[in-house]
Amino acid sequence: MHYKFKSKPFAHQLKALEMSWDKKVFAYFMEMGTGKSKVLIDNIAMLYDKGKINGALIVAPKGVYKTWHDEQIPDHMPEHIEKEMVLWESGAGKKKEEELNKLFKSSDDLHILIMNVEALSTKKGKIFAAKFLSCHASMMAVDESTTIKNPTAIRTKTIIDLGKDVKYKRILTGSPVTKSPLDLFTQCYFLDPWLLDQQSYYSFKTRYAIMRQINVSGRMIQIVSGYRNLGELSNQLKPFSFRCLKDDCLDLPAKTFMKRIIQLTDEQQKVYDQMKKLALAELNGKLTTTVNAITQIMRLHQITCGHFKSDDGTVQKLKNNRLDELMDVLSEMEGKAVIWAHYRYDIEVIVSAIKKEYGDNTVVTYYGDTTTDDRQKAIKSIQDPESPVRFVVGTPQTGGYGITLTGASTMIYYSNGYDLEKRQQSEARIDRIGQTRNMTYIDLIAEKTIDEKIVKALRDKVNIATQVMGEELKEWI
Repeated sequence: MHYKFKSKPFAHQLKALEMSWDKKVFAYFMEMGTGKSKVLIDNIAMLYDKGKINGALIVAPKGVYKTWHDEQIPDHMPEHIEKEMVLWESGAGKKKEEELNKLFKSSDDLHILIMNVEALSTKKGKIFAAKFLSCHASMMAVDESTTIKNPTAIRTKTIIDLGKDVKYKRILTGSPVTKSPLDLFTQCYFLDPWLLDQQSYYSFKTRYAIMRQINVSGRMIQIVSGYRNLGELSNQLKPFSFRCLKDDCLDLPAKTFMKRIIQLTDEQQKVYDQMKKLALAELNGKLTTTVNAITQIMRLHQITCGHFKSDDGTVQKLKNNRLDELMDVLSEMEGKAVIWAHYRYDIEVIVSAIKKEYGDNTVVTYYGDTTTDDRQKAIKSIQDPESPVRFVVGTPQTGGYGITLTGASTMIYYSNGYDLEKRQQSEARIDRIGQTRNMTYIDLIAEKTIDEKIVKALRDKVNIATQVMGEELKEWI
């Protein structure tokens, strides 16, 4: 092929492209950090160059769909391709509607529509996506395709329905099986109902799950007690998929930095705006005030993290998307991870969610409330490949110095502090002698908030904690 790459592919990316570029359907089962987004972008560009498509619908979760528009496509789509690219935003006003409607105009350009998967649970989103696909010879791609693993969900049914008349289809995910092999059914059904030789979820479950009856409140119900024929299922996936783990990619950079974007909820936005404008905020009769810019920044940061600390010391939970985004990230990754949070409250929330999703024995802590004995046990368990512990949750203030956590190769910053030294030291916990794998660092960032400024400053090697004090920090707010 005489395709001109904008960014040079790694060997595993080239292999994925060679296997998939002209296939009608394909699955990129590539672990987070291995660059599956670039593979898809090059695949779209190749098919466009060959005259096979002139449209692409990319469906992704809220946390990543804007990254496709702002970073991934600009970074990897070749310059010679003229494109009309629009990010879906419902209810964004007349100007956005005019921009979206440009996608329906006939031209030789590549038309790209990027939608968040949640929009396809709405009538407006479904109608717009269907109209776009009807106007172009398109590829439809679902990023983090485990978001359509539930066969009864509205968005799953919508995406499968939209894909029926699409010539080229792709799914991308780092971990196609988050809870059970049954997660695979609707992901593969979207590509082609015949891929797995089972025409319904019921027949698929009968083939690959072991069921047993239990009595619940006088009713007999069937539950999954195990799985079978998994070797057969694995062989069925091979002709239309490419599996890639970070550990398999010898040419990857030692460190990959990523971000996941979160949007404030209406409740958060209201309290955040109050604090930003007036240096005080009120929730359920509780008031929090600030006396200087430093304190105001801290209060704004707490609000983006999902809680509200009032002047009397009580903490109230704010409805937020941050925890959901973290759990989505965990479902996409393999192996063990270190999760850093800036506030004790957040650690308790994170630990509770992980225990609920993965079990009590999968998570340990390393922060101020963790006893000395439990800290040593936490290090030992995260370093032991045979231990059921997959996650250690802590604060950089306590866990960011002196300890070795090389049993993990993924580090997630649920929230960041303001101290550059603590950030650098905490990053080094997995980047030490004994680390044999490529490392991935992920920041969760609330869009258009103090979060963005904190992370930018840290990545620019600016120490907020010691840079400027007092009211001079007002420009940050």
